Amino acid sequence: MQIIKYIILLLVLTSSSYIGILVSKKYKNRVRELKEMKSSLAIFATKIKLTYEPIPEIFLEIGNKENSNVKSVNNIFKVAAKKMEELPAGKAWIEALESQNTNLKKEDIEVLKGLSNLLGKVDVEGQVSEIELVDNFLNTQIEKAEEESKKSEKMYKVLGVTIGLAMVIVLV
Repeated sequence: MQIIKYIILLLVLTSSSYIGILVSKKYKNRVRELKEMKSSLAIFATKIKLTYEPIPEIFLEIGNKENSNVKSVNNIFKVAAKKMEELPAGKAWIEALESQNTNLKKEDIEVLKGLSNLLGKVDVEGQVSEIELVDNFLNTQIEKAEEESKKSEKMYKVLGVTIGLAMVIVLV
């Protein structure tokens, strides 16, 4: 009977620690997603300047990138490309951003939605300048996310273990 009690206590400690680690990973993943989005938008700007390919084709190519570790960002571009078959580029981009499950905060998504204002509506230079503007906002968001990640990541890991230990002490 005593062994079962210790096994349950170990499971409580392990599960609460694991929950703390999962919550802390959201902060690290947000930084990775923002950096991947910045990289993808840089590719978009370059392709739109140099190749004059249609936006849906560029988005599909970005969405199908093999070397990306962040599939949620790729999915945003894939969904946007697919939605552009029936919607204007700006609306398709907004719907793609809203439909994907990411670690991005609401303010990050609002910054990215800013790209929709001129997407497909103006000449190449206008779109590139809009991408650069969003890129500048993303730099700020990345800095904020990195600071938040440094603070919160360690805190949630320690909090998970602490709560687990507290529950073990109470249950003993």
